[in-house]
Order: sequence, then C-alpha cells, then structure tokens
Amino acid sequence: MKKTGIGLIGADFSLRAALIEKNYPRDTAEMSAVCDRNPAMLERYREEHPDSRAYLCSDWKELLANPDVDAVCIMVRDQYHEEIAVAALEAGKAVYLEKPMALSVEGCDRILETAWRTGSKLFIGHNMRYVPSILKMKEIIDSGLIGEIQSVWVRHFINYGSCYFRHWCARRETCNGLLLQKGAHDIDVIHWLSGGYTTRVVGMGRLSVYNRTTGRLAPGEAPDRKISWDPGCWPPLELKGLDPDLNVEDHNMMLMQLDNGVQASYEQCMYTPDAERNYTFIGTRGRVENIGDFGDCRIHVWTRRGSRSEPDIIYHLKATDEGHGGSDPEIVNAFFDFVRTGKNPVVSPVAARNAVAAGAMAHYSMRHGNIPMDIPPVRSELLEYFADGQKRN
Repeated sequence: MKKTGIGLIGADFSLRAALIEKNYPRDTAEMSAVCDRNPAMLERYREEHPDSRAYLCSDWKELLANPDVDAVCIMVRDQYHEEIAVAALEAGKAVYLEKPMALSVEGCDRILETAWRTGSKLFIGHNMRYVPSILKMKEIIDSGLIGEIQSVWVRHFINYGSCYFRHWCARRETCNGLLLQKGAHDIDVIHWLSGGYTTRVVGMGRLSVYNRTTGRLAPGEAPDRKISWDPGCWPPLELKGLDPDLNVEDHNMMLMQLDNGVQASYEQCMYTPDAERNYTFIGTRGRVENIGDFGDCRIHVWTRRGSRSEPDIIYHLKATDEGHGGSDPEIVNAFFDFVRTGKNPVVSPVAARNAVAAGAMAHYSMRHGNIPMDIPPVRSELLEYFADGQKRN
C-alpha cells in the first residue's frame, strides 16, 4: 500500500505542529508538503529536515491542490479552522483538525455538513481522550463501581495562563473565548465520561486580573510566550508583555445540563499559582477523582462513607516520556489507522462540535447577563453518519 502523503498546514513548531511531525508513522506515511505563511518557519523546517522531500509553500490552497497530499493536518490559529477544514474536505483530503473545531456552532456544523456531503474523513485533535488518567477514570465509571453518574465537578487551574494573553488568544474576534481554546478539552471529557451532551448552559466569567497589567506589547511587537512557563512569571498583576488589546475573560465558570440528566460544573482560572485539571465524577454508589492529570498521578475512588483523605481505592499512574501524558503518539496513530484502515477512533467530530457549542453558548451567556442558553441539536443524518464511522452506504 502506498504511503499516506501528509500535508502540514501551520509549521510554526508549536506543540501542535510538533505533535504530527514527531509522531506520524514513518513506515506508512510521509511528509509530502509543509505550509506556513512565515518564510522563517519554512526555512527552519528545511534546516531541521535536510533529507525531507516535502514541498514547501506559503499558501494553504497550493498545498490542497498538491496530488501527493492525501491527509491534511491543520495546525493554524483557531479563527482559520473552519475555512481551511471545509476547503480540505472539499478537496477530498482526510483531515486532522486541531481543537477547537471552529469558533461557533454554525462553523462546526458547516464542517460536519461538508464531511458528510463529500465523504472525506474528518478527525478532531481531542487528545485528552488518550490521556491515561482520563482513560482510568472512564474505566472505573464504565465498570459501575461508583454507580450511575449524577453530578460532575471540574476545576482547571492554569499557572501558565498569561501565555494566552500575549497573542491572538487574548482577543474575542480571533478565538471567541478560552472555554473554546482551552476548555474544549475539559467539556469533551465531561461529556464523554458522563455519557451525554450539554443541552442547556449558564455561563459566568470576567476579565479581572490581566486587564490591570502595565507594560503591554507595542503594536507589531512579537510576544515572548515562553516566559509564561517560567516559575518566576509571577505574580499576575506584575506581568509585562501582554497583548495590548486583550479582552477575553481570564476566569470562566459554566453550569451544564446534560441530555441524560447529569448536571456538571466547570471552572477555569488562568492566573492560579498551581496547574492541574481536577475532575470529580459522583455517582449513586461513590465518586472518582484524579490527583494530578499528566505524568505521575493518582486516581482516588470512594465507595463507602468516610473521610475525603482516606479513599477506598488508589490507583497510581506512572509518567511517560511521551507528550501530553503519553497521548500524543496514541492520537496520531489513531488518525492514520482511521485514514488507512477505517478503524473508528474514540474521538468524535460530533462530540467536538458539542464541546464547542457548550463553550460558545456559555460565553454568550456570560456576556449577556448570565442568561440560560439552549444548545441547538445536530441533524439526525449527521449523527447517524458519524456514529457509523463516516462510512458511505
């Protein structure tokens, strides 16, 4: 079988671009074309891959027209996801689309409709579905150990949050809000482990800290994103070099009513001193909670009355050298298995759409007096098509 030709759109060597470059299966796939509008990134790619035969270009439309490209990996800013994904699907390419799927419900539905109409394969980069801590909690929930899930509480502490306020992620017009850019992962995990999708949401949030900083970037000045990962990048009110026009909320909260009766809350804060995704799923016979999310972490389970400090069962998960808790190679391999053999992955375009829908509607709610917002459903034909593994009859 011919190797699958990969087209990488967005080669700025971010974590997402490196995800594909590092992990694609060399025995069954090859990099056929690389696109980036920044000439320096293309030059850097050529320097770091001197033996690569990949065609380099600055126009993604040129890449899509390349007959050597079978599968496209879209790793660009969120605001361009919809346009490029639709064009790639129309061109007959299999698509790996980084989350969030789009900036709006309408944008996501347009992508789903295009994939359904063209038959081109669509895969969304929700790598949290391959993280060991999440998989362990799902295993526990699916076993029935803690009974039927009724309530979910999720808190996301982010001590590197200022990196989102140094560039395009800081502005509503280019990312909508951080419940999409950052929270789409967590909303998807809530849906997946709870076994349902949000039908109604209420959001609250504010820009309360980073808007009070001084020493902002000058127009055209390049941000230093790496500084946000330095432990010395503290305290939040004293940070310099943030985006001059930032206007997205730096903490977000949402209440979610799921279609199966489960109720969930999600809280996200971009200026905490610590960092962790903390999930709690509460059932009719107990609850499960993660202590740590990537690397060395523990899963605590309570099935009897007692102290919170004394769970009945503790699972110890060990760290791996692979990115994002070991999920990166797993999700890339799942994509290529899907493209080459049709093996249905655990990630779902419909689920990705519903994660965006919940986050987008929560942002609308918080910006319009915290009003309840109903989530528009996905058309039945699309539900059936994607549930069946995107197979043409």
